[in-house]
Amino acid sequence: MIGSSLQGRNSSSAVQARTLQEGRNFKSEPCENGGISELTDVSYRKIRMTNRFPQGSRAIPQKEASYQIPNAGLRESLKILIYFLVFLELSTIIARMIPRRLLKILRVRLDQFPAVALLGPRQAGKTTLALLVANERPSLYLDLEYPAHRARLADAAHYLSTHEDRLVILDEMHRAPELFQTLRGLIDQGRRRGVRTGRFLLLGSASIDLLKQSGESLAGRIAYVELGPFDILEAGGDACDKLWIRGGFPDSFLADSNETSAVWRRNFIRTYLERDIPQLGPRIPAETLRRFWTMLAHLQSGPLNAADLARSLAVDGKTVARYLDLLVDLLLVRRLQPFHTNISKRLVKSPKVYVRDSGIVHALLGLDDLDAVLGHPVAGGSWEGFAIENLIGAVPERAKAWYYRTAAGAEIDLLLEMPGGKFWAIEIKRGLVPKLSKGFHHAREDVQPDHSFVVHSGSDRYSKGEGIEAIGLAELASMIAET
Repeated sequence: MIGSSLQGRNSSSAVQARTLQEGRNFKSEPCENGGISELTDVSYRKIRMTNRFPQGSRAIPQKEASYQIPNAGLRESLKILIYFLVFLELSTIIARMIPRRLLKILRVRLDQFPAVALLGPRQAGKTTLALLVANERPSLYLDLEYPAHRARLADAAHYLSTHEDRLVILDEMHRAPELFQTLRGLIDQGRRRGVRTGRFLLLGSASIDLLKQSGESLAGRIAYVELGPFDILEAGGDACDKLWIRGGFPDSFLADSNETSAVWRRNFIRTYLERDIPQLGPRIPAETLRRFWTMLAHLQSGPLNAADLARSLAVDGKTVARYLDLLVDLLLVRRLQPFHTNISKRLVKSPKVYVRDSGIVHALLGLDDLDAVLGHPVAGGSWEGFAIENLIGAVPERAKAWYYRTAAGAEIDLLLEMPGGKFWAIEIKRGLVPKLSKGFHHAREDVQPDHSFVVHSGSDRYSKGEGIEAIGLAELASMIAET
């Protein structure tokens, strides 16, 4: 089954990496000191990192490289046990896969460009998606967080040139930005020999430095593909409320309970603030950035007022802009720009700001289940942001997205310009019987859209009159994806 596993970097990644590197013959040799092979250790350490074993359990002793096991028979038995447990782990992952819509686009881009950057927030499933592609062609996977893999790139030009006939996957690319110049040279050499596409797949969390380095060094040689968490088309319309409350990060969405999901999201936020963002370069106090992120969650779907945020944080407007730019660049926050036209109206010019994953919104605000969300003032804004993120995620390439609002109150929550120039006006309401405001009708008169919809939280589709259709989120996302 084609799909993305639920772990961005898990046992599946490690085992498949071993398979790819050894010519798809998954095998193990004893270490010189009689221990279990290093990559088997990596596989198990990565399984443990995903919390698939109970806290404090000891599948194998926790050392960094290999383990002293003096008895040969015991070593063989332990290796068999490890393989059996890894097999069970992989079987569980495969059984819980959800197909990713981006897989087809990723294949196409690799057949068009020598390098493709697969960008997305941490734990969205980039590694697993990349390894699914890798299983379809000769490939080499290198995780640059793993010292042994980084050591192979001490002479990167020589090492990578020996794998010109393979797709080389470089995970955690932000850890080795100096490689971009090397990749440029290898790509240009390959082009002269007729090797023009499918050379490198770079995985990263869209850090500012990663985008800057790749844009400067690989201009004209690289395509960018963005992978987000699960969306409504992947999770299915029947799971709409679950996806809204938990968000689309695989571990959160498919957790065994709301409590487990909430714990995962709280730890995700903490890890991002305390570990991931500092590693990507910016030096911002974790508590200050948490407060800012939480303020954005409270203001979900509202227009940006940088002055108010600056006052609350006791910083200046430029600092607020820097914090916001960081979260946008990391694909954690969306900045939806207002629609500008020649209409003789006083238009609101501030962007709207959304925390992109609704589950993260709820975790920042301490809302763990549906009842808690519905009882909080953020419910309407959270639903609007959830719907907008799913609809924008479904639009075809070259489509444009805005919101429209005038000083007099005329407003369209989401205005899409499709390829070909047709406009879709979309109003978003939480509830089964959505009521349209006068502001939406006035905005339609201003913009004159080709199609008008009001998205509600049910699944029925019916006419609201005056060319407006009420429709469920999943059905409208599917319509948009098929245009």
